[in-house]
Amino acid sequence: MLTMSDDPTERSLWRPVVRLLHDMDQDIARVYADNGIADLKTNWVAVILKLQARGPMTITELARGLDQTHSAMSQKVAAMRDKGWLTTEPGPDARSKKVRLTAKAEQIAGKLAAEWNATEASLEELETQLPYPLTRVAADIRQALASKSFHDRIGEKLARDRRWRDT
Repeated sequence: MLTMSDDPTERSLWRPVVRLLHDMDQDIARVYADNGIADLKTNWVAVILKLQARGPMTITELARGLDQTHSAMSQKVAAMRDKGWLTTEPGPDARSKKVRLTAKAEQIAGKLAAEWNATEASLEELETQLPYPLTRVAADIRQALASKSFHDRIGEKLARDRRWRDT
């Protein structure tokens, strides 16, 4: 019979951070819903804003510009195209696609830029209320990981765990 201590998911240092980010993301989605912006996922907004600012781009250019993998961007573009936010056409070579905003996306791009700026301003305001801002936490974690990667840290712990070694 399993006990609570046998269930590793009962302990999670990540859960509060993931939950916080999820809840904040849901609040942004509520802003869209409150303003009649339907079927727009919050993680699509950067794509719309990037295309609005830079004009049509290939999937590779978008992925690079938004620091995402080509595969993830390709899937995102396909989903956004299916919902009417983007169109694609053949790119400069046979393997690439050029991505453009639709009229639907162009129509609300200004609102989305305003929301982006309001969100950034709200985060800045929130950070002034914290004794240790999240942006500093992220920078400090990156600095600590520069001396030893998260991968290496996990690997060291697993090397000492017989359950990992013996299976």
